[in-house]
Amino acid sequence: MASLSPMQPSSRVTIRDVAAHAGVSVATVSKVINERYGVSAATLAKVRAVIEELGYEASLVAQSLRNHRTNVIGILVADLEPFSTELLKGAADAIRGSGFELVVYSAGGRTGDPKGWEKRYLSRLSGTLVDGAVLVTPAVSLEAVPGTPVVAVDPHTGPSHLPTIDSDNLRGAQLATEHLLDLGHRRIAFLAGRPDLESASLRKAGYLRALDAAGVPADENLIRIGAYDPEVSAASAHDLLTGPDRPTAVFAANDISAIATVGAARELGLSVPDDLSVVGFDNVPESALCSPPLTTVDQPIREMGHRAIRMLIALINGDEVERTHVTLDTGLVVRSSTRALS
Repeated sequence: MASLSPMQPSSRVTIRDVAAHAGVSVATVSKVINERYGVSAATLAKVRAVIEELGYEASLVAQSLRNHRTNVIGILVADLEPFSTELLKGAADAIRGSGFELVVYSAGGRTGDPKGWEKRYLSRLSGTLVDGAVLVTPAVSLEAVPGTPVVAVDPHTGPSHLPTIDSDNLRGAQLATEHLLDLGHRRIAFLAGRPDLESASLRKAGYLRALDAAGVPADENLIRIGAYDPEVSAASAHDLLTGPDRPTAVFAANDISAIATVGAARELGLSVPDDLSVVGFDNVPESALCSPPLTTVDQPIREMGHRAIRMLIALINGDEVERTHVTLDTGLVVRSSTRALS
């Protein structure tokens, strides 16, 4: 077949362009695209060659209107930060070989109404753009759009009627605090996460439970909000470390807050771990790369993303799902940011 004239870069190749170049009807091209009967082998090969050369891509919206499926899964995240980035890696692993494609929608941290943005964007994407969606740390208990399967990862409000994937935040926080207690620390500060998050509340509860089990009274002056934000955490850590009776250890509710705490200590001339032990939560890659490498609670973030995708595909395909609320184990990873109290 003679070489075809390339389409102008600014124009989108349409099904009519393919039909014209191949010398067949639009209906014939449609049959080839949708793998329907009634097209000879020679015509099939010719149309496919034209599609390849012109770079034609069928509209997802048009396909979904015809087939009621797009074979696309959406992931909605409030922002692309270390937690969501690791989760996306697990999702990408799970999507391979599944026959589905993955589209990621990030609000870029500009969620406006923190209790409504997921509903707005899910309504935009569902039906004609995606067959189902994974919502990462959704802010409210969502009712799925009719006909659109949804799986929530680490939902703010905890398990609901939606299928959910999370990790054992309570036990993880206990492990972190028990580690510091075992090292002899008694003045252990806690940098809490966001008050509206169920996972943050469970991490605080785990911290308090470990102190209580060890017979160490909780000191409200040692509990500050870090909000999972590096700037807020750095300011809170500075206040803790410049007080009259500073803590000898800090447990931060996520790694970003813990790394900010290490930075605040360094600015004050304090050494980690010689003057201050620090523990984080998440075990994102940054935790192993900071100086010193961070002792942290490992939650299987990639596995959470992987499980969410596999569960969602099962729901889309109408397969039976053994459990719709899955909580994965957490564990302690000891590195160089903690040491025994001298």
